[in-house]
Amino acid sequence: MEGLFSLLLFAAFFFLMMRFGCGAHIVHGGHGQHTPAGGNDTDPVCGMEVPPDSGYSKVHQGSLYRFCSRSCLDKFDANPQQYLDKGKEAS
Repeated sequence: MEGLFSLLLFAAFFFLMMRFGCGAHIVHGGHGQHTPAGGNDTDPVCGMEVPPDSGYSKVHQGSLYRFCSRSCLDKFDANPQQYLDKGKEAS
């Protein structure tokens, strides 16, 4: 019976850490990611602003990019360097 209680205690601790601790950042994609001060990201393909709770997202070389549509995501997937270089020229 003591073994069962230890298992349940460990399972509850594990659940709480995954739900509210470090695991929450991994599951929700917030660990190490940054959203601009305005709250919206800019689609690197078309330049539209994309709210954090809509659109599509992709992690490329450790950075999160947000896209307004599946079409923009597909264009980025086909040639990411083209759109990343375009963003550097604008800066």
